[in-house]
Amino acid sequence: MPLITVALVDDHPLMLEGLVQLLSRSGDFKVVATGKSAQDILDICESHEPEVIVVDLLMDDDVCKVITTAIRISPNTRVVTFTGAEGVEPAILALDAGATGYVMKGSTSAELVQAIKSAKVGETYITRLFANDVIAKLRDAPLRRKAAKALILNVRERQIMRLLMVGKNDAEIAIALRISETTLEKHMIDLWHKLKVRNRREAVIAAKRYERPPVMH
Repeated sequence: MPLITVALVDDHPLMLEGLVQLLSRSGDFKVVATGKSAQDILDICESHEPEVIVVDLLMDDDVCKVITTAIRISPNTRVVTFTGAEGVEPAILALDAGATGYVMKGSTSAELVQAIKSAKVGETYITRLFANDVIAKLRDAPLRRKAAKALILNVRERQIMRLLMVGKNDAEIAIALRISETTLEKHMIDLWHKLKVRNRREAVIAAKRYERPPVMH
């Protein structure tokens, strides 16, 4: 599969260097540009049009406003905010501005990787620590429904569910997704927990309920 083109903008040089190394080592991404200011976000979107741009929310300008402008400049670019900004309100502002993902810097590297992959396919990803609170307070109803759906099943989990629903066993699923059976087992445990089921049959039945976005009031 082609690599996901990613740009990174953060005003902390060590953080930026670490992100470049992390994504370059993963084998799934191609880092096409880096920057250290809000203005760099706009310049990169205009010159590189990356599929996903990961930006720090705490920089030298109104980054949320810049996100909205960046999306207008490069409509096919998805924005993931990776930030130390705490609390629900910064996440709501970022998502309302057009960001597709919101990941706290205290999260695991796996969460950031998943957020980027989710963004690539148009799914919303929010740090799980306070995802439910953020979803409940989002002002945009369609975005709220989309985020709620993404909270239930992320990209990898949906891939697994599709294979389960066509009758694939664990070994076949691991081969299809190019992961180890140990890694698959960890995903399965997360799936069972999220779907509140006890076994594979119940998981398949439950997953079908999430084909449509949940109604939220």
